[in-house]
Order: sequence, then structure tokens, then C-alpha cells
Amino acid sequence: MPSDISERGLETRICEMLTGRAGAPAMAGSGSAESGTAERPAAYGVGWSSGNAADYNPEFCVDLAQLAAFLEATQPSVAAALALASDTPARRQFLSRLKQQVDQRGIVDVLRKGVKYGQFDLDLYYASATPGNAAAAARYQQNRFTVTRQLRYSSRNAKALDLGLFINGLPVITAELKNSLTKQTAADAVEQYRRDRDPREALFRVGRCLAHFAVDDQEALFCTELDGKASVFLPFNRGYDGGAGNPPNPNGVKTDYLWRDTLARDSLAEIVEYYALLTPGSGGKSGGRRRQIWPRYHQLDAVRRLLADAAEQGAGQRYLVQHSAGSGKSNSIAWLSQRLIGLRREGQAVFDSVIVVTDRRVLDSQINDTIQQFTQVRATVGHADSAGDLRRLIAEGKKVIITTAQKFQHILDEIGGGQRGRNFAIIIDEAHSGQGGRNAAAMARALRAGDDAGVADAGNADGFDAGADPVADADDDDGNPFEDQINRIIASRKLLPNASYFAFTATPKNRTLELFGIKSTQPDGAEKHRPFHSYTMKQAIQEGFILDVLGSYTPVSSYYNLVKTIADDPEFDSRRAQRKLRRFVENHRYSIRQKAVIMVEHFHDAVIAPGKVGGQARAMVVADGVARAIEYYYAISNCLTERGSPYRALVAFAGEREYGGKMVSEAALNGFPGAQLPERIRQDPYRILICADKFQTGYDEPLLHTMYVDKTLAGIRAVQTLSRLNRAGAGKHDVFVLDFMNRVEVIRYAFSDYYRTTILSDATSPDRLHDLKGRLDGYGVYTAAQVDAVVAAYLKGEGRETLDPILDQCVAAYRAELDEDGQVECKGSAKAFCRLYDFLSQILAYGRPEWERLAIFLNLLIPKLPAPAEDDLARGILETVDLDSYRAEKQAAFRIGLADEDAEIDPVPGAGGGGKPEPELDTLSNILLEFNSLWGADFTDADQVGRVIAGLPDKITANIAYRNARRNSDQENARLESNRALDAEMLQTVQSDAELYKQFAENADFKDWLYRQIFAATYTAEVA
Repeated sequence: MPSDISERGLETRICEMLTGRAGAPAMAGSGSAESGTAERPAAYGVGWSSGNAADYNPEFCVDLAQLAAFLEATQPSVAAALALASDTPARRQFLSRLKQQVDQRGIVDVLRKGVKYGQFDLDLYYASATPGNAAAAARYQQNRFTVTRQLRYSSRNAKALDLGLFINGLPVITAELKNSLTKQTAADAVEQYRRDRDPREALFRVGRCLAHFAVDDQEALFCTELDGKASVFLPFNRGYDGGAGNPPNPNGVKTDYLWRDTLARDSLAEIVEYYALLTPGSGGKSGGRRRQIWPRYHQLDAVRRLLADAAEQGAGQRYLVQHSAGSGKSNSIAWLSQRLIGLRREGQAVFDSVIVVTDRRVLDSQINDTIQQFTQVRATVGHADSAGDLRRLIAEGKKVIITTAQKFQHILDEIGGGQRGRNFAIIIDEAHSGQGGRNAAAMARALRAGDDAGVADAGNADGFDAGADPVADADDDDGNPFEDQINRIIASRKLLPNASYFAFTATPKNRTLELFGIKSTQPDGAEKHRPFHSYTMKQAIQEGFILDVLGSYTPVSSYYNLVKTIADDPEFDSRRAQRKLRRFVENHRYSIRQKAVIMVEHFHDAVIAPGKVGGQARAMVVADGVARAIEYYYAISNCLTERGSPYRALVAFAGEREYGGKMVSEAALNGFPGAQLPERIRQDPYRILICADKFQTGYDEPLLHTMYVDKTLAGIRAVQTLSRLNRAGAGKHDVFVLDFMNRVEVIRYAFSDYYRTTILSDATSPDRLHDLKGRLDGYGVYTAAQVDAVVAAYLKGEGRETLDPILDQCVAAYRAELDEDGQVECKGSAKAFCRLYDFLSQILAYGRPEWERLAIFLNLLIPKLPAPAEDDLARGILETVDLDSYRAEKQAAFRIGLADEDAEIDPVPGAGGGGKPEPELDTLSNILLEFNSLWGADFTDADQVGRVIAGLPDKITANIAYRNARRNSDQENARLESNRALDAEMLQTVQSDAELYKQFAENADFKDWLYRQIFAATYTAEVA
């Protein structure tokens, strides 16, 4: 007989697999191909039985036969009193009560808590049991999980759903199936739900079922609330090749993970008990509507993988979860928090408390509320707003404690010891910024089991309080020698052996990957670190959870002409002068006015007129500094008034600034407190938000459609800032970026590290500390005896009269023995040593007392080392010039493409700073000539060449080999790499600028000049 490739054949196969009749091979695992860890073994038996469509009562949404059988087996006296076997008034009255309770409370709450009816307290579901509880396990097995084919859900018509899944007679899942071999797909199933399933039917009301699935042999989608044509179906796919979809399945169709794993009996029971939720609804964005929550695939997979590994490994592990913006991270953290509470290993709780640390104040209350929603016993959750709160909550044994990194940093020292024998799970939101050196060390001291809690916070790279009082046990009253004190400080730096760290971020830095990522040793001996679990930006974009912010990117070129306003022709430092002149032009009130006109015209013509985001679109202006933001506020407000626009602008910046001879603040300019800005920008007439640093991270507003960028961006800051646009929302189909400041290559380079999974190319070598220490010792600024004397005096709490004389001797040696370049190199190496040691001390399996002593000493010495005197040879140039003309010209909008491959980033750098660059003196006339040739408004071929040359520094800075040379080598090697990178870039100009390439290839003087100009423009720039 030929294979049954029909839709009915797929339906039969699914039911056979759910009920265990298919004889299919055991499932290898269902994890995302991007998880970076071994496949999670199958943990869920199928365990379903077949239901009968004739037993379903569409009026009350219940399978009467299954409900009666469950009650008769588990609560026989109740079943007898309800007389479910026949259609009596008593049965109808009970079923009406049951339907009312499900409508009011939702199916999840009814299954978890049962129903009170008259004199009866009915249990409608028995939760799965912890290992060893035989009685509870037996009760759980009495639940009836049934799958019914061709479920006729309405009493008004004969339409049928392909599948209905029930627990004890109550429907929890529906599914429509399609088969691509018969030229129908899951998209057809979606349309069937939207057009042919009346959302007014009782079965389709929100909260009645957990989810409605549209499935074919390639993809799965789900919806938690049918709403006709407006029904929103979300992907429930594993992900493939870093993007959307599902990988090939050697054992069957691509979507069989849905019924083999997710909808298997034990899996669905776990989702009902811990993951699914009907939110009560509230004002604001949700408009008071209830929402049924069902986990997305990557959320469920990530939490389950983390739990399985933590149960196997116990406390003391580190996990990095790289989930893109739009991944539903707050829910993932909430689910993980509550599941970690009950996690057991060999019959014992793995963790005593779970501490959730968020680095973003705006998300603190959001995560708190989310965890409270999912946690069924709210008494187990506490929120720490002060040191006393945190101490009390830990002492009371609270299971989940939520706090911010800012608060945590100030209160950890007060917790001290006393946590012997207790284990912690520490969940870190936005790990790259929330788990820095000082915070990590303070956290370790606060929660460490044993006697080393409370040692001094010696040697951090973020700032060192030389005047802080030493803690009591730093004094050597108990007879511990000096070396023992150093060893105890070394121990206090390391990550806690009695805590597991679960770090979440969309943009992991090299430190984050090395600190929390999975380590694998390559054949050549190199160590690469990757996330434990990934949900990539690529997959989030392809699945429609976020929008591609690089999909419509428009650079704006600025052209202007400066004129000399004095008769003399003084000399200035050309390199510095060019930077000052550029900033002078971009900050000039006339330039800002011209750019504001472009923004306002674009906003009305390209955003408002086409009705973007259903006519509700908002725009953000990213300004470079408070002064520029205030100028933009007035310029844009005036433009809106002149245009007769019904809309207004708002401005966001911290503190007060002087403007027009008086102090102004955002509250004074806007007319209301700054805390109201996120809500006010969602209300008319406010449509444009002008920001100076604020709202560029952690701000998620689906109405935000367009961004006007007038600030230099690079690296993670570029990704975070532009990603404010990416939140999907109703009627939002695209976004737009108009960029006045940044080169396309810089933006492409910034996003390329995070488009797919981010991997650390190599581990940071501790030998860099040996090299740095050797270099520092060689400067002759200090002696070993001086280091020991300062450290011993500091740890004993001796006064400044002991510390300062020794440190001042070292400062005198620094001044006397080193020239300016030597001082720059020495101080740069000292800072590099402290940064690198602060990081490596947390993860190295060993510690070296000489490193710790030097770190303590250098952190006391560095603030005293004077910066080399450096004359500003461009001072006064702005008083000698004026802006003659300015024009900003929009280029064509285009999509910035990203490489479709995992990105490798370099390890933590360990090199010190380079020498002080020599000034390049030139006359004012020549500086203006060069400046205007690059940015002039007279559009000749020479000007085109100038603009090409002006774009070269950004491209060279983005070159990986050159960046590595700047970080890790000397100036001469960096210069060679710069020249090589420039050679490669110039080859690209053969077709577009043949005259420029000919000059470069044949004119040795021009080539040498360009080499020097590009290297001078890039060598002192900050490496992201």
C-alpha cells in the first residue's frame, strides 16, 4: 500500500505517537541547533489516550465521559452526587458552574486549584510529584490526558478541528494540521483559524485553551487568543542555521518535536503547572485585556536545559544565555527563577535562594511584577530596596529576591558572612554591565560559604577607595601572617563555589563570554567560549518578534565651508584642529536648524503621511550631549510651529544645564516630571523624543518607528541605541534610521558581532599579567619593598601619614626617571594590569600573591600619578573661523547586510597604552583648505575624492587585524597593519574612483601622505 501523505495521514501519525502506538524511534533531543550544548535527552513519555468526539459537549466545553471517569476514579462520592452519567438538572447546574469558573479564572487556574461547588471542593487535576513522593505520583497517574480527532466544537454548525487535547475532560490545546506534500502549509492552517473559526465560540475565548496550533510537516505556529483576521500566530520552531524554521529530522518530519516532546504528557503537565498563565490585564499598553501566556519554543528550551544541567551539576556553575531583544527575556527569567526554587538533586534542594539582579532600573519593577505573576506562592518572593531589606530577606529564607545592580553594589558589604552551607542561584539581567569587577567581588564576599566573607575589596579597576576603613578581620589580630591575608583576598575575588550564575544578555562582551560561557578547547590548544543557549537576532528578525533596524538605513552627508576671520595665519595641530572644526560645525545653531528641518519634514512626509504604526508612529532624536539636545528641542519645536504641525517634541536629559543665561531641566522644558516621559510620549500631541544618553538602553516602545541619529556610535552602544526601534507591534511593519554622523561600515561592524551566536576566539592568557608586571617593574618607579610596605599598612588600616610618604616617593621617581612617552606607557600599563587582574582573578583556578599585592598597590598609586603635560596646540582655532555655508544631503535608503555566520570576538586585551602622539603643526590656511577639500560645498571631482578619503578612517578602524595590532602590539606594528588595510581599501576604488587609485598607485608622495593621514586619524581613536 502506498504511503499515506494526506493531511489525515499526518493526523493519524500524530495521534499514534501521542498514544504510544507508532513504534517510532526514541527521540534524541529537541534543543535549538544554536544552544551550544549537547542535545537534551528526552524526559517526557507520551502517555496519551484516545478520546471520542461524540463525548464532547460544545455548550459546556467539556468531554463528559473523560471528566466523569476522572471524578469517579479520584472522588467517587462527588461523582455520585453530581450524577454526570445522565442529562439531569443537577449535572447541568454543575457544568454551568464549571464553565463559569473557567471563563472567569482561566483553564490554568481551574486545573491548578480546582472548583468550589456547593458543599464540594473538586480537584480537577493532580500535579506531578517530586521524586520519592509515591502517593502524589500515584495521584498524578490518575489524570486522563486524551487526544480527540475531528472535534466538532460548535452546536451551531458541523465544523471540526483536526485535533483537540484534553486533561480530565477539559480542553487545553487545539490544532489544525496541513501537509506540504499536498500543497498546503501551516500558513493555510493559520488562515483557517482566522477566517473559519468564530472567536465567539466558547472554546475559542481567551483563557479557555492554552494555545491553538497551526502545524504542517515543516513549521509550527501558535495563537493564545483567536480574534478573527486579527489573530496573532507566533512561531513555535526550534530554529535552524541561526535563523527561523526547523532543522532536518533524520527520524521523521521536522515538526515532530511538538508531539514527541512539547505535548507529551509530562511536558504538558509541567507547562500547565509552571509556565502557562492568564494575566489579569491592566491599564496602559495592554488596555485592560487579559492575556493567555504560552512559552515560545526557545524560552521553554532554554529554561529546561538550564534546569537539567543545574540538577546534574549542582551549585557552582556558570551559564550564559544570549537571547536577542524581543526574546521575552523577562518571562524567561521569571520561569527560571521559580523553577530553580524547587530544583532538587539527590533528594536535596540545589539552591536555598534565587537572587535576580537587573542592571536597568526601568526593568526592575517589570521583572518583579513578572516573577510575582508566575510564582504561585507569593510569600516566597521579596524585593530588596535597601541593605536592610536584603539582609532580612536572606535571613528569612526568601526563595526569590529581586534587586538592582545599583542597589546591590551598595548593600553587599553589609551582608557579610553567615551564609555557611547555603547555596544560591544568581540570575543576572544584562550580564555585560551588571557583573563587573567590584560588584562580582562584593557579591562573592556577601554570599560566600566559609570564613573568607568580608575581606577588603582590594584592587578593583573601577575605582579604589584608598580612604575606606578596613574591615575588622583584615587586621591581623588572630595571628594570620601577611601572606595569609593576601591569599584570603585572592579567594574572595573568585566566583562563588556555592552559587550558580545564570547570565542573560543580547550582546555579550569578551569578558562576559569568558566569565560565563561554555569553554571548549580546540585542537590547536586555543580555548573558545560560547553561550550555553542562543536565540539569535537573525532568528528573532526572521520570526517577526523584532524588526530589522538596518533594513532602511539612510546616511546623511554634511557639506560645509569654513572661512578665516583673521588676517594672520597662525599654526595649529592639524589633527586636533580637524576634530574641533567638525564638532564646531555640527554644534553650530545654523547646522542644527538645517538638520531639524530635515527631521521634521521627513517625519511628516515619510512617517505620519503614510500612517506608519497605524498612524501612531513616534520618532527619537539621538543627540550628542545635553547642549545639542537642548538646541534640537528649540529648533524642532520651532519647525513644528512654523509648519502648523499638531505635534510637539519632548526632550530627555539628566540634571540641569545652562542655556540662554539660565538653568534649564527636562522637567522645565517639557512642563512635567521626567518620570512621566515614557507614558507621555505615547500620548498626543507628543511625537518626537529628543534624547541625550537617556532612553538609549532598556527602553522598549513599540510605537517608536524612526530614529534620527546625530551622535557618533560604535560597538555595543550602536547596537543598543538603534535597537530601541526593533520592538514589533500592531501595525508596525518597518522602521527607519536617518543617520547624520556615522559611517555605514562602522554600524555594520557593530551589528555583525551579535547577528548570530557570539563566540570568544580565544581565552585570555594569564601570562599577560606576567608580561605587564615585568614591564611595570622595569620602569623603576617602585621597589618590591615599597609595594609590600604600602599593602601591609593599608590592610592594617594605618593612616595616610604612613601610606602617602611611600606613594609620593614613587610619584617622584615617576617624574624624574621617565620622559613623557615613558609616563604615558607606565600609567597605561598600570591601568591595564589592574583591569586584567580584576577580570582574571575571578576565573583563574589559582592565584599569585605578587599579583594581588601589586594590584592593591597600583590602585593606590594610579590616582597620584600626574597625567603628562600636553599642550593643546589647537586651542583658539574656533575663534579664528566662521561657518560660511552648510548643507545636509540625504543619500538613498538601503539595507545594511550582515554576514550570515557566527561572530568571533577577541579576548580581553592585556597591553598597556601607547605613546603620546606627536602634534602635526600646519597653518590655519592649510588646515581650512584641507578641511574644505574634504567637506566643502563646492561639488567638484576633488571634493568627491576628499569625501572618499574622509570615509577611510572608519573603514580602517573596523579592520580586525588593525584593531588587534592596536590593542596588543606596538605603534610601529600597528602602522604596518594600517598601511596593509589601506592598500586593501584602495583596491576597492579601482572602478569607482580610478583617478584616486592611479594617484595612490603611481604617486609615492601622495601614497606616503595618505598612509600618514589615515594612521594619525585612527591610532588614537578608542577601540570598541
